[in-house]
Amino acid sequence: MAKSINEIQDGIIEEFEAFDDWMDRYQLIVDYAKELEKTPFPEADRTPSNLIDGCQSSVWFTARMENGLMILNGDSDALLVKGIVALLLSVLSGHTPKEIVEADLYFIERIGLQEHLSPTRANGVVAMLKQIRLYALAYQAK
Repeated sequence: MAKSINEIQDGIIEEFEAFDDWMDRYQLIVDYAKELEKTPFPEADRTPSNLIDGCQSSVWFTARMENGLMILNGDSDALLVKGIVALLLSVLSGHTPKEIVEADLYFIERIGLQEHLSPTRANGVVAMLKQIRLYALAYQAK
């Protein structure tokens, strides 16, 4: 059976807790970005309608339904942000719209990400989460 959103978050928290130094944690985020690069974001999806407003860097998200689960895809032109996108995708993609809408995404705070991002980057994370929830609400309404 697939892991729940909370089980995935707990795994990420555990992964980050292995590092005390924030430079190591940033490297872990970059590693997530490199993992995301293995499945390239389609050039055709880099459209203004998929661009997230409120992000300092360019960030794109798409969502589709597959067997009742929401499949998310995303990318950014900035490596650190791409890593954050990868973290969000690893936690939320492959769950039902209802699970995504109801999810309490506590891992962001627990790994200390919010306090180690510039205010504009932190706002970008909020904008990404808002867009993912909007996709989930739209699919839930169908």
